[in-house]
Amino acid sequence: MLWLMPLPDSPPRLDAHSTEPLYRQLGLWLRDQISAGRLRHGERLPATRDLAERLNLNRATIASAYALLEAEGLLAGHVGKGSFVAGQPEERRASGWGTIAVSPATSASPLSGAAIRFDSSRPSEDLFPLDEFRASCQEVLADAGAAHVLQLGSPQGMPALREYLLAEAMKEGVAGPHDDVLVTSGCQQAMDLIERLITAEGDARIAVEDPVYPGVRNVFGKGRARLLGVPVADEGMDLDALESTLERQRPKLLVVTPSFQNPTGGTLPEAARRAMVAMAQRSGTLIVENGIYADLRYSGTPLKPVRAFGRESVLQLGSFSKLAFPGLRVGWVLGPKPVIARLTQIRHWCDLHSDQLSQSVLLRFAQSGRLERHRKKMLQHGARRLRAVLDACAEHLPRGSRWTRPEGGMSMWVELTGAVDTALALEDAQRAGVSYLPGRAFAVDRPAVNALRLSFAGEPPARIEEGLRILGRVFREHAGRRLSPVAEVETAVV
Repeated sequence: MLWLMPLPDSPPRLDAHSTEPLYRQLGLWLRDQISAGRLRHGERLPATRDLAERLNLNRATIASAYALLEAEGLLAGHVGKGSFVAGQPEERRASGWGTIAVSPATSASPLSGAAIRFDSSRPSEDLFPLDEFRASCQEVLADAGAAHVLQLGSPQGMPALREYLLAEAMKEGVAGPHDDVLVTSGCQQAMDLIERLITAEGDARIAVEDPVYPGVRNVFGKGRARLLGVPVADEGMDLDALESTLERQRPKLLVVTPSFQNPTGGTLPEAARRAMVAMAQRSGTLIVENGIYADLRYSGTPLKPVRAFGRESVLQLGSFSKLAFPGLRVGWVLGPKPVIARLTQIRHWCDLHSDQLSQSVLLRFAQSGRLERHRKKMLQHGARRLRAVLDACAEHLPRGSRWTRPEGGMSMWVELTGAVDTALALEDAQRAGVSYLPGRAFAVDRPAVNALRLSFAGEPPARIEEGLRILGRVFREHAGRRLSPVAEVETAVV
C-alpha cells in the first residue's frame, strides 16, 4: 500500500500562510507525483484519515485534495476500496484521440444488494408490475403491426404515443391546438436538446435551483452556458431571490422542478407558479418545467403545472421513469409546434429516434389502464415510505437537525446540526451499510457541507427505519469532529 513506508524523498511542502488553500497545494503536489510517474496507474492512495495523520492535516483537507484530482480524472474512488490513480495530467497524454480526451471522474461503485440505499431517486424494483408489463409486451408483439414497431421510426416519436400524450396534456389544460410533443430518450436527453437550442447563438445565462439535481447542473452548465443558482426553500424556489436574479442577470432560460423538487422535495404553491411565469415573461426569460415527479403526490391537493399559466413561454418535460420503468428511457417535451420542430431537427442530428418497442409497450401499458392501477399502488407504498422516513428522522437524527416535509416525490433534504461534513461522514456510513448523497453533490453556488439528500422511494419502511438509526449514530459521532476554520472554507470551495 502506498506510503506505508516513509514518505517520498520530496514530501509536500505546504504553507499554511499561503493564499493558496492547503488542499490545492496538496492536490498540485499529488498531481506532480502522478505526472512524474512516482505514482503509477492503479496505485492506491492512503485513506483520508491515514494521510491526514501522517501529514498532520485535517482530514477534510485530504478529502478536498482527492476530490480535486477526481474532477480532473486523475483519481478514481471505489467504495470500500479507496482512491486509485486513474490517469495522467493532460500534458502527459499520448497523441491521437488521447490529446483531446479528458477522463471523467469515476463515480463510486454501487453498494452490495444488502446495503440500505438512500442514494438513488428511483422507484423500487419490488413494486414493478412485471406480470402486467409482460402482458403489454405480448399484446404489442402479437399485433399485426408488430414488424412496423421494429422498423426505423419518426425522429419525433411514435405518432400514436404523441397523440396520447398530447390528449392527456389537453385534459390537464396545459396544451392546445398550437402545441406538439417530441418523444425523447428520457428527460435527460430532452434537457440536452434544449441546452443545444438555447446556446446555439452564443453564450447564455441559465437560472437553476440551488441545490439542484446534478443531471440538470451538468447538462445546462456545459459549453457556453453560465449557471445562476437560485436558492430553494421548503416550498421550492425562493421567488424573491428569483426576481432579483431575473432583474439583474436577465437569464435566457429558467429550469425548475415545481413539484417535489430533487433534492429537497419542495413544492411551489400555485400562486407562486403564476407569479414565476409573470416574472419570467417580464424579463424575457423562457421556462423549462421538469414535471417528472408531479404524479407522485401522496397527500394534499394537486396543483396546476407551471405551463398552465403561460404556454408560449414554458416547455414541459415528462417521463414514465419515475412512475413506471426507468430502464425503458421514454420521456417527452411538450411545447409550441415551432419549438418542437426545431428540437426534433437537433435530435435528428445525434439520435434518429427513441426505441420504438419501448414506446409501443408503454403506450399499451397506459391505454390498457394498467398504468393507472400501478400509479395508485405506487401512491400507497410511497405514502408509507414517506411517513417512515419522516418518523425515522425525528427519532434518530441528532437533535437540532432539520429536514423538509414533502407531500410526495422520492426525496427529502436534511440539514444536520453542528459541524458535520456529510461528504466525510459518508465513508463511515457506507462501511455501516447505508448510502446517501451529500449536499455538495447538488450545489451550484452554495455548497451545503452539512446537508444530504435522502431518497426514500427505493426502500421499504423497515429498512428506512434501520438506515436512519445507523445514520443517526454516524452523524452523532461526526458532530464532535469540528473542522478547523481553514478546513471548513476549503471544503466549501470544492
